[in-house]
Amino acid sequence: MHRSALIAAALIAPLSTAHADDAFRACLDGLRAEAVARGVQTATFDRHTGALEPDMEVIALLDRQPEFTTPIWDYMAGLVDDERVRDGQAMLERWREALDAIERDYGVEREVVVAVWGVESNYGGSFGKRPIVRSLATLSCIGRRQAYFRGELFHALRILEEGHIEPEAFRGSWAGAFGHTQFMPSTFNRIAVDFDGDGRRDLIGNPADALASTAHYLARSNWKPGLPWGFEVRLPAGYDASDAGRRNKQPMGEWTRRGVRRIDGSPLPAGDTPAGLLLPAGPQGPAFLVTRNFDAIFSYNAAESYALAIAHLSDRLRGGGPFVTPWPTDDPGLSRAERREVQQRLIERGHDIGAVDGMIGTNTRRVIQALQPSLGLEPDGRAGRKLLKALRASRP
Repeated sequence: MHRSALIAAALIAPLSTAHADDAFRACLDGLRAEAVARGVQTATFDRHTGALEPDMEVIALLDRQPEFTTPIWDYMAGLVDDERVRDGQAMLERWREALDAIERDYGVEREVVVAVWGVESNYGGSFGKRPIVRSLATLSCIGRRQAYFRGELFHALRILEEGHIEPEAFRGSWAGAFGHTQFMPSTFNRIAVDFDGDGRRDLIGNPADALASTAHYLARSNWKPGLPWGFEVRLPAGYDASDAGRRNKQPMGEWTRRGVRRIDGSPLPAGDTPAGLLLPAGPQGPAFLVTRNFDAIFSYNAAESYALAIAHLSDRLRGGGPFVTPWPTDDPGLSRAERREVQQRLIERGHDIGAVDGMIGTNTRRVIQALQPSLGLEPDGRAGRKLLKALRASRP
């Protein structure tokens, strides 16, 4: 068995804490030379890993298979709601001076940068609480993709060595992303900028550094200033959607020839700008033509639903409205305020689901699934419009 597999087996098996700690320590000791070869000083490595214990919860998160799929209408309803739009517009005003300079320097529209901020951390309200070095050290020694996480660990240690972020503040997601716009350590070392010139690239304590770094990332991802990410369109009746796909770009004139129009019925923009047809819920749901700027957003987190949330939120921050075409469902998704109402009503029924935070986690879904039959609903564990309506109509 490979040495790393032996270490993993020792850590995962029901052995004594001392044995598990010894195996984890042996793994870290084996990484010291590689860290030094990757530019980390030995003293830095020892200072930040010497007292570490593995965090086995991150291994559970790495290997956990989702129990419930998330329909696109649920995903979008929770990420782009009136609350996030209001908060984002307030941030646009609060950071107007910095965003003026960021937009000028990088050519990325401020609404897009702030939309990333809103989706990634709710404008700094939710960074994640796990110590970055501990999480990455654990993932470097146990589980899948150890080589990848070791690289991120070494990058994280370099960030601390260079003094960009204080060790006690260096916290984030279980997988190592951190800061207002959730950079991985390797992305930080490649892209992050010192916007205010204080000698530190502080994406946790300095929102302006984070916003400028995000704009820099998008600019490096071939963002074209002034080009819309795309827009909602209306397809002609009986349209053959076999040509759909973000990557299957055609000139705007070709889409016009095929009978595609903007959602309000007006013609598509003139010219030969390439665009792909995006159908996130199939031909019966909202349809979009997306440009290369949508691809730049996609590069930030490789999921089309994520990119669409960023793109749509940026439009809402400019004063745009919701999508015109409804999602193809009779049970639409809930905003975060409505999800908090669901949670509060469950608590009033005596269910211990934790905090009322608008985040429908695994425990809440299990409670919902057990309760749904008594409400005349299919037991799928989903918090949608039908569930909220049934909770409002029934007595606790």
